[in-house]
Amino acid sequence: MTIGVLREPTPETRVSLLPEHLATLKKWNVNVCIESGAGATAFANDDKYIEAGATVKSRLEVLQTSDLILSINTPAQSEIDNLQSKIILGVFQPLFNATVIKDWAEKNITVFSMDMLPRTTRAQSMDILSSQANIAGYKAVLQAANLFPKYFPMFMTAAGSVPPAKMLILGAGVAGLQAIATAKRLGAVVEVFDTRPAVKEEVQSLGAKFVEVEGAADASKAGGYAVEQTEEFLQRQKAKIAESVAKADIVITTAQIPGKKAPVLITRAMIESMKNGSVIIDIAAATGGNTEITQTDTTVVHNGVSIVGNSFLAGTMPSDASKLYGKNILNFLQLIITKDGAVNLNFEDDLVKGTCIAHGGAVTNERVNAIING
Repeated sequence: MTIGVLREPTPETRVSLLPEHLATLKKWNVNVCIESGAGATAFANDDKYIEAGATVKSRLEVLQTSDLILSINTPAQSEIDNLQSKIILGVFQPLFNATVIKDWAEKNITVFSMDMLPRTTRAQSMDILSSQANIAGYKAVLQAANLFPKYFPMFMTAAGSVPPAKMLILGAGVAGLQAIATAKRLGAVVEVFDTRPAVKEEVQSLGAKFVEVEGAADASKAGGYAVEQTEEFLQRQKAKIAESVAKADIVITTAQIPGKKAPVLITRAMIESMKNGSVIIDIAAATGGNTEITQTDTTVVHNGVSIVGNSFLAGTMPSDASKLYGKNILNFLQLIITKDGAVNLNFEDDLVKGTCIAHGGAVTNERVNAIING
């Protein structure tokens, strides 16, 4: 069989596979063709792919000659005919793009969306959300450090003392935990809010203070996402967050709910209570953002506070982001490709079934079908 790797549209900088990943596929007797320039923004040129055993082709040739297509983002709707009866694997956000998935299903395209992978222990080596969120948490802190007009660590100098920066992190999932670790390395004092009491020990083990609000709905089985809460809890949460936001120099927000708008955790009034020069990095910007002022892919300055809406932080580190993403993909491909290079879609495997969104001319995911059927 042949796997084709597409070049991603701007501003995406990652690529589904790097040259270093191809050796594994060669062992499985799988041929790989790469769209010319696919790895350029991840610092992997065509010659490196050729040296690793791939063939470099035009986009149309890759689409026409491949049995399985790898594309992080959704290909253009105009290319749908070239995908007919093929397998495509990427990160297609089907809960937000249900009509696109329906169109693909009608063309008998088998669709695997890695953001729908069940988040179980067995799936950890394939979990693209975790590998990319880890980078996002790291880069969010570095971006905040670049924008913040003061030091992060405490300094005691002959010219006087400088207090450490105070950081508040909303959400202690993968991105939040990496943000804590990075901020502590830079010397900030960190507070963390999360609706899951179970993460308290992890937060404290990294040297941060855990901000508790009683009465949260159980989010322990939500795969690292937030869950919807009661109105009573939301009011207590709002008051507690407002108190912490007013004291913070930097806030990093990471809370998202699968298939729904991100919860608004920081109001305009809270932002107006922050000191001039403060910074908010909103990783949830692409799904609406965790503040009332967030605009995706934009920095808004309100009352002297910079609110950065950036859900694309993994793409600012394309080499390692592609390295980790590609390894996640290889681990998943082991479930659907035999060692002889043949496709074997075993839908009795919960990871294969959970990740498959369309097959056999129909949408196979219940949540996506519910959205389509209104």
